[in-house]
Amino acid sequence: MKRTSWSAGLSVTADGVGVISHAGAVAPRLLADQVGLTTELSGAMARRRFIPIHDRGRVLIDTAVMLADGGESISDIGVLRHQSEALGPVASAPTVWRTLDEVTAGKRKKIQVARARTRRHVWSHLPGGVPASACAGRDLGSTIVLDVDATIVVTHSEKENAAPTYKRTFGYHPIGVWCDNTTEFLAASLRPGNAGSNTAADHIDVLGQAIGQIPAAHRRDLLIRSDGAGASHDLLDWITEQNRVRGRRVEYSVGFSITAPIRRAISIAPEAAWGPALNPSGDIRDGAEVAELTGFLAPGMLAKWPDGMRIIVRRERPHPGAQLSMFEEADGWRYQAFVTNTRTGQLQFLEARHRAHARVEDRIRHAKDTGLGRLPSREFALNQAWLVAVMIAADLVAWTRMLACTGEAAVLALCEPKALRYRFLHVAARLTRSGRRRRVKIPETWPWATAIVAVFNTIAAIPKPA
Repeated sequence: MKRTSWSAGLSVTADGVGVISHAGAVAPRLLADQVGLTTELSGAMARRRFIPIHDRGRVLIDTAVMLADGGESISDIGVLRHQSEALGPVASAPTVWRTLDEVTAGKRKKIQVARARTRRHVWSHLPGGVPASACAGRDLGSTIVLDVDATIVVTHSEKENAAPTYKRTFGYHPIGVWCDNTTEFLAASLRPGNAGSNTAADHIDVLGQAIGQIPAAHRRDLLIRSDGAGASHDLLDWITEQNRVRGRRVEYSVGFSITAPIRRAISIAPEAAWGPALNPSGDIRDGAEVAELTGFLAPGMLAKWPDGMRIIVRRERPHPGAQLSMFEEADGWRYQAFVTNTRTGQLQFLEARHRAHARVEDRIRHAKDTGLGRLPSREFALNQAWLVAVMIAADLVAWTRMLACTGEAAVLALCEPKALRYRFLHVAARLTRSGRRRRVKIPETWPWATAIVAVFNTIAAIPKPA
C-alpha cells in the first residue's frame, strides 16, 4: 500500500469563493453587540464634533475579538478584515493604532464604567446565576472571590517605562484582579518592570477598580485573596475599612512570611494543635497538616495589624530536592502561612480556600495567551490601551463560556484559549446568500459543529439591554 496515495490528484488554488475562515470569531463579536458592550464603548470613546468612519467602540471590540482569536499584533486585525462578507467593514491596522492612541486616562475611566454596566446586564442573565467559587469539594455560596496578583511581561526591545525586573529580566510588571467565580479579568494596571511586588498603593488602586466592576447587588459579600505580596499594613487596613460600608462584608486571605515570632509560635505549638490538611477535592492530604498560631504568638505581636486577624500555618513533608530554610531543616517540615479575618469555618477549609488562589496563575497564563504577553508599542500609553483591549477580550471569552456554552455546547465551556480556538473560533465555514439573508454553514463533519451552532443560537436569544 502506498502511504502517499491520499495526495494523488490534489491541487491548491486561490480562487475559492463563499468560504470564510475563523468563522467562530463571529460569536464573541456578536455577543458584544447583543449584551450592549459595543454601544457602551461607543459612548465612552465618543468625541465632540468628531464622527469617525469606523466607530471607536466597534474598533475596540474588533481588537478584543482579534486577541481572543489568537492575534498577537495590531496587524493581525487583517484576519478579520478579510471576513468582510460576514462581519462588514473592519478597521485597518492604522485605524486601530489611532483608536488605541485615543484611549487616554479619562477614556479608560469611561471604559471602566461601560464595562461595569455591561457586566451588570450579563450577570443578570447568567443561567443559574453567578457561579459559586469552589474549593475542597465545597463552594463559597454567594461570596464573590477577587484574586489579585502581579506578573512579569518580558519585552525584547527598549519600550517606554520598561525596566529590569526582580527576576533579572527586562520589561513590565502589571498587576491585575480576576473574579474566581466567573474568570473575568476585572481590572489591571500596567507598571514598570521595577515596580514593587508588595506596593500597597498599587494593590489598593487595582482592587478599588475591581470592586467597581462588580454589580452592586453582589458586592455585599467579598473575599480578597493574594499571595505574600499583599501582606502589608496599608492593604489589610484598607480591606478592613471596606467593612464600614453599610451592608458589605469584605474578608481577606493573604499569604504571610514566616518571621521569627511565627517560628517561635511553631516551636511551642503542641502536636494537638495540628490537624490534617485537605486536597483540592476535599480529601485528607497525606503528609500535610494545618494549625492556627494566633493564640501562640507573643503578646503585642499583632498589635499593629487589624483586629481579628488570624494566622494559620500549613506544614508539609517536602518533595525530594526541595530547598528548606535552616529552621525547616531542623524538623524536616516545610511551612507556609497566611492570614485571614474570617472568624468562622473549619480550619482545614480556610486553608484549602486560600490555596485555591493558585488558580490565578491559570488566569494570568490565559491573559498572556490573549495579548498580555506581547505589548505592541514603544509608547507606554498605547500599551496601557492594549491592556484594556486584553481585559475586554478576556471578558468576551468568559461571557461566551457562561452564557452560550451550555446544553449541547457544554463541551466547549472548559476549553482553554488554545483549545477554544482550535475547536471553535478558527473553524472554517461556507457563506451562502438567499432571500436577503446570509447563512454561515459549519461543515457537518466537524466534531464540534453541533456545539458551535448551539452557541450562535443561544447568543442570538440573549435579550438586549433596555
